[in-house]
Amino acid sequence: MITAVESYLAVRRAAGFTLSNTEYLLRSFSAFAADKKQTHIRTATTIDWASQAGSVAQRHTRYQTICHFAQYLRVEDPRHESPPPNHFGYRKTRRVPYIYSRGEIDGLVLAATRLPASGSLRPKTYAALISLLAATGLRISEALHLLVSDITTNGLLIRRTKFQKTRLVPLHDTAVTGLGHYLMYRQEKRRGGDHVFVSDKGQPLVYWKVHGVFRTLLKSAGLKPSGGRWPRIHDLRHTFAVRALESSPTGRQRIGQHMLALATYLGHVNINATYWYLETTPELMREIANVTESFLQGGRP
Repeated sequence: MITAVESYLAVRRAAGFTLSNTEYLLRSFSAFAADKKQTHIRTATTIDWASQAGSVAQRHTRYQTICHFAQYLRVEDPRHESPPPNHFGYRKTRRVPYIYSRGEIDGLVLAATRLPASGSLRPKTYAALISLLAATGLRISEALHLLVSDITTNGLLIRRTKFQKTRLVPLHDTAVTGLGHYLMYRQEKRRGGDHVFVSDKGQPLVYWKVHGVFRTLLKSAGLKPSGGRWPRIHDLRHTFAVRALESSPTGRQRIGQHMLALATYLGHVNINATYWYLETTPELMREIANVTESFLQGGRP
């Protein structure tokens, strides 16, 4: 079965997927099946292997990975069984996002400018990074992979997205100016590198280090855990989406058009992911409830 694993990974990676965790899981399953002297996927074996995980979410991930693998293999060899989906009854729940106020975002940027300097690029880098995330709603991974050559006159060319789809993100004039000032400052400090956001050595920033610095900035800005959890850097993306919905310029009766535009801007492959933001936009939820009530009472939608 390991040969089939290699073939599957090669095909998926040719399409642009990294699949590091998928590779680990498939190799683990292949070894598990080999111990049972099985050369084809069996539903019972899939369940037994997936059940070794500690949580329902992990068991679901392991199980679904084999389901997708089986679909690929059955195209050429129907002897592989196709495990029924969602055997473990897992239902994904979203963590309630923290919506930053404008003052809190300003506080984070100010805290970034006060990071220990001594000729370091860090204060300017983190101030520019947080400002860009807040102004565009980019995923942190997209911002960290951003290249200088990706900055065009029409906006940011986002190549390495979560779903391997390229998109163009227009920038407000203030964001263009701020990003330009940061790059000029970086050039003055003679910090090279193809990536926009770099360390003092010119190397691209890595997420785990950014996460640590961001936690420091939260504390410096006076932000505290909410419900036992700290606000996340990804919540800047949530905040952008909610504010965009709240400030829809052409009237909220056209919410469907706004949602489609926002989904495209954020790079969502399923608009359901965008509609989820309505749950954290109370003002819009109230208006939707009022319109729905009116409609049920015989009014016009």
